[in-house]
Amino acid sequence: MKEEKSQKPAFIFGKRNYIFMTIGIVFIALGFIFMAGGGSDNPAVFNEEIYNWQRIRLAPTLVIIGFGIEIYAILTSPKK
Repeated sequence: MKEEKSQKPAFIFGKRNYIFMTIGIVFIALGFIFMAGGGSDNPAVFNEEIYNWQRIRLAPTLVIIGFGIEIYAILTSPKK
C-alpha cells in the first residue's frame, strides 16, 4: 500500500507580492476614478473642467505608478 502525501497547494506569489499587487490595483483604480467625469449635461455647451490638472496630470501619473508597482510585485521573488 502506498501512502499518499498530502501537500498544501503552493501559491505562486508570497504574501508580500499580494500586498504590493493590492497597492498597485488601488493606485490604478484611483487614477481611473480621477479621470472620470468632466463632461457637460448639454452637448452644445463646452465644459472647461475636462482640462483640469487632476485629469491631465494626476490621474495618468497614478495609473503609471500603479502599473509600475504591479510589475515590481510580479517580478520580486517571494520570501520563503
